[in-house]
Amino acid sequence: MADRARLLTLEGPERGASELLRPESVETVHADSLPHLLTLLHEGPFAAYLISPNVPGLREQVGRFAQAEQILEALDIGVTLLDSDGRITWANGAFRDWCGTSPIGQDFMHALGQPQIRDGDRNPFLTARSGQSARSRLFTSRNSYLALHLSPLPGVTGRGGFFAQCRDITRRVMQKQKLDALHKAGSSLAGLDPELLDEMPVEQRIRLLKENLRRAVHEVLNYNVIEIRMLNRQSGKLEPLLAEGMTIEAAGRELFAKIDGNGVTGFVAATGESYLCPDTAHDPHYIKGAEGARSSMTVPIKLGELVIGTFNVESLTPNGFGPDELQFAELFAREIAQALHTLELLSAQKYCAANESIKAVNREIALPVDTILTSATAILGSYLGLDRPMAENLRKIIEQARRIKANIQKVGDDLAPGVGTSAIDGLSPIRLKGKRVLMVDAEQDMRQAAHTVLEKLGCEVETAPTATEGLMLARESEYHAVMVDITPPDMKGYDAYVRFHEAQPKARMIMMAGFGYDGGHNLVKARQAGLKFVLFKPFLVNQLVTAIDGPEPPSRPMPQEVGVAS
Repeated sequence: MADRARLLTLEGPERGASELLRPESVETVHADSLPHLLTLLHEGPFAAYLISPNVPGLREQVGRFAQAEQILEALDIGVTLLDSDGRITWANGAFRDWCGTSPIGQDFMHALGQPQIRDGDRNPFLTARSGQSARSRLFTSRNSYLALHLSPLPGVTGRGGFFAQCRDITRRVMQKQKLDALHKAGSSLAGLDPELLDEMPVEQRIRLLKENLRRAVHEVLNYNVIEIRMLNRQSGKLEPLLAEGMTIEAAGRELFAKIDGNGVTGFVAATGESYLCPDTAHDPHYIKGAEGARSSMTVPIKLGELVIGTFNVESLTPNGFGPDELQFAELFAREIAQALHTLELLSAQKYCAANESIKAVNREIALPVDTILTSATAILGSYLGLDRPMAENLRKIIEQARRIKANIQKVGDDLAPGVGTSAIDGLSPIRLKGKRVLMVDAEQDMRQAAHTVLEKLGCEVETAPTATEGLMLARESEYHAVMVDITPPDMKGYDAYVRFHEAQPKARMIMMAGFGYDGGHNLVKARQAGLKFVLFKPFLVNQLVTAIDGPEPPSRPMPQEVGVAS
């Protein structure tokens, strides 16, 4: 007898319709519910299906299934049902689109073009057959990445199947790869070991930075039209650092960090905010950069919240940049900022070390050179009018001693321009630039402090331990100010004031005093003779500067001290 035809039925409690069929010719398989029916369908084959409209809740169930299928079709993730052998029995629209042809009846991996398993479970179907869910990352022949979640789906008849969902994670993976590449590029922007960089001149460092920036922009961001400018904080000018693909006019254009009239670059530098220009033809800030550019993207280069430059990219197509490109440009700008900061720190470190060395040398020779000056000046007085060649030689010794100090300071300025010249107590580092000051004090620490403080403020300082030696210098040179201790070891304070005033009538006279007893009334007498400036030890730097370069108080019978004294 020929094989009986198989009939799949879904009926109500009575099963009236299927009982009318002859059992010798038809094998009837009964389903208890609509989900059971669908499971049995996947296990077919069946010659016919019999569904009774009298099944309780059938219409509602069919409606829910239809609605569920509509939802699955609308999802942007791929959803499939597989039989126990891993063949696809149903797939939604997203999955069918990935396959290109109908995947029904095909092996799951074959339908996707035999993708490579890159991460996660290396044998997801073996794991799912053991009753556990499996997660894997697939890389397809279309260069896309799919996140696979495969779950066992037990069948009512004992033969199971699988439920698979795939999510396209290409964008996320590519972003991660790009971020990794960006970080690697940022780490190599400085390019060399700090010790090697420290030996490089500034020009060579800039060339190295430009080359690494150019390579990173091309390899990581794939941009061919770029411009990087650095902000000069003093002038507000945006100085060109690197330009590729820009017109000659644009690359050399003078731009400032201003909202109006300086293009998108000036706007970004002034506001500190990134700027997307989707259409260069209708943007109020855009100024022509690259030939034929239709859109641009500009981001600030920041160290913390401080804008130090701009990074600009241009495209030949409208709307060439979106949120993703903006995010990577901003991240790359941070790497640029860090590279610049590293190079500046290394440069500053080198300059500071040089400056400290120069200050140490100057500190060690300042007082010995002062001794040479006073000694040579004292000897000069003995030969004046008697031995002209000897007097000339002594004057050369004095001149060269002063030149030694000036040259040491100049070397420091050349090695470390602008470094080590920070303000003292809020005063400008060049407040006393060019002022010549003579200090007479028996205390070595006071004379050394005069060199340290006043030279940092721009002064030329000479010192002497006694009034006699100081007077020798005062008679041979001109000074803007003369500072004399009220109790020199070799002369009364009032007499010292008078004699220094006679030797330097144009100089500002400043007497320095402690708070001890003045038995000779030297200060009172000096004030009566015209002294206007008195500083009581220990005095503050700003009081010293006011005495040397501040406004002169009006003449009074008993002048008041400037600062703590005038």
